Amino acid sequence: MSVGYSAVQWNRHKRVYDACVGGAILLFLASFVIASRLLEAPPSQTSPEILVMRALGACGYVMLHIVLCIGPLARLDRRLLPLLYNRRHFGVLTFLMGLAHGGLALVYYHGFSATNPLLSLLTSNINFDSLRAFPFQLLGAAALFILFLMAATSHDFWLKFLGAAAWKRLHMLVYAAYALLLMHVALGFLQTQRGELATVLIAAGAVCVVGLHLAAGLREYSREIAAQRALPPSDDSWVDVGSPDELEESRGATVSIGNGERIALFRHQGCISAISNVCAHQGGPLGEGRIIDGCVTCPWHGWQYRPADGQSPPPFTEKLPTYRVRISKGRIQVFPTPLPPGTAVEPAKIEESAR
Repeated sequence: MSVGYSAVQWNRHKRVYDACVGGAILLFLASFVIASRLLEAPPSQTSPEILVMRALGACGYVMLHIVLCIGPLARLDRRLLPLLYNRRHFGVLTFLMGLAHGGLALVYYHGFSATNPLLSLLTSNINFDSLRAFPFQLLGAAALFILFLMAATSHDFWLKFLGAAAWKRLHMLVYAAYALLLMHVALGFLQTQRGELATVLIAAGAVCVVGLHLAAGLREYSREIAAQRALPPSDDSWVDVGSPDELEESRGATVSIGNGERIALFRHQGCISAISNVCAHQGGPLGEGRIIDGCVTCPWHGWQYRPADGQSPPPFTEKLPTYRVRISKGRIQVFPTPLPPGTAVEPAKIEESAR
């Protein structure tokens, strides 16, 4: 939503985005099939059906890596924050690729017998005690089911219906889906393929995802520790959070106020305001956003709030807690107790610091 009161539906931006992603997917599929054909000797060439199946699976697997890497990359470099805007959209496309791969595999391997294909998938291989004969297809099916739940609940209706906390827990299952797919792909190659390149690529993908998350987490932790150590003592329980000169005009900053709580601090038109750092939509970090059309704009999906009272512009009704702010001796100080959501607070004027 935005101050223009226009709901974000299938706008031009998303149509252009889908066209670009669709083109990239087609290019990946074609390149995969052609490269596979060129690398195989004619007597032992893979059938076209299996090649397409593998291409769809590889594409979905790569797309899931991209989905999981967008978050930590945006944490490490705020210039990549715009990538978060279409992350859910990209995630749904990832599920569709997995669905195409899984559907084709189900028909090809289990669809030509008297047994129901789904029943055949669940019962045809029960060698759970053998690594080389383990039913890796079941791992892929479980991962696909998780991705289906996430894709089916990606609309904001489900976010509101389930509540932000439950919705967030559900979508954190993407990491379980990734672990299942990692084992699905690794065991699939172990049982049906041979080659060092595939092993290296699978390992590199896992290292990339885990490494980026660790790097982003360590950076956040180090910033938190540094902020705690840098907090000068203030009188009357007010917390010193820095100098106005450290804030960019109309850009946010996330600061710690010493009790594990983070707030979003903004400098706009000669004033300083502080609101909760947690967006009411999906818990996005408002301190990493900026002020657009006079409103704090979440970097994840563009939800907006007025900096003076934490309220979304009419006709929207979302409200966030606000904080009292003052400037004393050239330093920004915040009172750590949040005010009720939507409470108007007089912004601290930067000019007062010179008096």
